[in-house]
Amino acid sequence: MTRFVPLQGGCHCGDVRYEIRAEPDMAGYCHCGICRKLTGAPAMVWAHVPIGSFAYVAGEPSVYRSSEAGERRFCPRCGAQLEFRRQDNPQAVEVLVGTLDDPARVPPRVHIYVESRIPWFDPKDDLPRLPKGF
Repeated sequence: MTRFVPLQGGCHCGDVRYEIRAEPDMAGYCHCGICRKLTGAPAMVWAHVPIGSFAYVAGEPSVYRSSEAGERRFCPRCGAQLEFRRQDNPQAVEVLVGTLDDPARVPPRVHIYVESRIPWFDPKDDLPRLPKGF
């Protein structure tokens, strides 16, 4: 078994940096309307990691409560969204894969909220597609 090499990432301007010290236990596309509005993209790719393996190593993010489900953290300078924390699962954090220094290390494995998918955005892959979240 190979030893996990920590993942690092951060915002666009570099003021806020983080590290993940454990393998993400899931990663996928989210097609919900909130993720679309907050990223400006047709879907967001996230990685689910245990909160104990995630730490900010530079800067301090701002917090925005985006819905009853949870809150998002982002850079107060450049505005890059870094992560999402669910109200019903405080033991985990969902990091935006695009903010990783090496996003190729965390490929998506599922599509969630496909009932909200924009019809013209349909990645041609064989990943499972769930109408809602988990």
